Amino acid sequence: MNKIWLIVQREFLNRVQKKSFLIATILIPLIFPALMAILVYVAVEQKKNATKEVILYINESTYFKADTSKFIFKPFEGSLDDGKRAFDHGEYFGLLYIPTFELTDPKGITLYTKISPSPTDISDIERIFETHIKDLKMEALHIDQELLNKLKTSVEISNVKISAGGQEKSSDSKVLFGVGMAGGILMYMFIFIYGAQIMQGIIEEKMSKVVEVIVSSVRPFQLMMGKIIGLASVGLLQFLIWIVLISTLTTVVLGYFGLQSPTQEMMQMTDQGQLAAAEGSGALELIKTFSQINWTYILLSFLFYFIGGYLLYGALFAAVGSAVDSPAEAQQFMFPITIPLLISYFALFTFILQEPHGTISIWLSIIPLTSPIAMMGRIGFEVPDWQLALSMILLVAGFIFTTWFAGRIYRVGILMHGTKVNYKVLLKWFMQKG
Repeated sequence: MNKIWLIVQREFLNRVQKKSFLIATILIPLIFPALMAILVYVAVEQKKNATKEVILYINESTYFKADTSKFIFKPFEGSLDDGKRAFDHGEYFGLLYIPTFELTDPKGITLYTKISPSPTDISDIERIFETHIKDLKMEALHIDQELLNKLKTSVEISNVKISAGGQEKSSDSKVLFGVGMAGGILMYMFIFIYGAQIMQGIIEEKMSKVVEVIVSSVRPFQLMMGKIIGLASVGLLQFLIWIVLISTLTTVVLGYFGLQSPTQEMMQMTDQGQLAAAEGSGALELIKTFSQINWTYILLSFLFYFIGGYLLYGALFAAVGSAVDSPAEAQQFMFPITIPLLISYFALFTFILQEPHGTISIWLSIIPLTSPIAMMGRIGFEVPDWQLALSMILLVAGFIFTTWFAGRIYRVGILMHGTKVNYKVLLKWFMQKG
């Protein structure tokens, strides 16, 4: 155990002291907000300074009314062929041909362009026709717009979850959807990135023959465990630093613009007795939902599944790294390992977040190879205790099994050089005694 601890220290200090670690840990929480701010600023300025595109149009119907909110429509008197020639020699965004059509069947409208327009541009032009045709249909049917507006009713259903003890909590599926999506994506990124780092580190040491010196004083299994735990510690430290930096930066930025976080705002409203007056407002409901989410429970669950998922996949990545002599050779063995990760990642959007308590979502969150990502997608929707406990137990058992499985390959592969490795060779190493 003491030798494993020494390897953990070596791996941890070796990674933490690198400039790349400091850059990734400190700058990433700064880079992403800065990039978002720049993109938003550029988008706003582009929209503010944008010039309207000119569309030449030939109107053979009586059902077109130009809307100049986004485009400038310039009529053309002449045939379609003449219009195409004028469009070809002019600086126009497009040529819009509007044939005679019936209100009940508006077909044949064509937009000619020199480049492929964006879906938004097409949608905007379609909306112009749809709005005007709708108004004409209402006029023909003698329907008053004001009367139609009175018939429209907006219904918002507030979700209140009642616990077993009768305690009521506000809930918002959209907020929980966002929490699950963020947790699942982060889990996928961390497991894949740090698992690949284990494989890369083992390949580098194997190629430099450093590992032959190390295994002269420690057992291969101890070396593998030390590397896995050491890099897990690095990832955990990096994640905790990110949380602290992002939380601090968010508070500072909001304070700079005179804003408050949802928790601070709710506390202030409580102190000033404004909660009753603001009852029913969308902002208050959102604040209450955020404040009633058990963030400690979610964070602790994330840490457990990050550590468990990383250790499970880290052992498999370590086995692959020990079996090959270069990253290129590792690709054939990495794909089967990453299949469960990809399945759970795509299922996060197709099944888990849509039906967090569905049968497929439950099974994916229990099976060890998919549970780290799947469970993080479900965790905000309050998973039953028995499902969470079973998932955690199986994840621990899965880590123990993959560590034992990978260790049998690692002990042989780490000392092999120049061997053409395939799945038959891996099986032979696994079955080898001693």
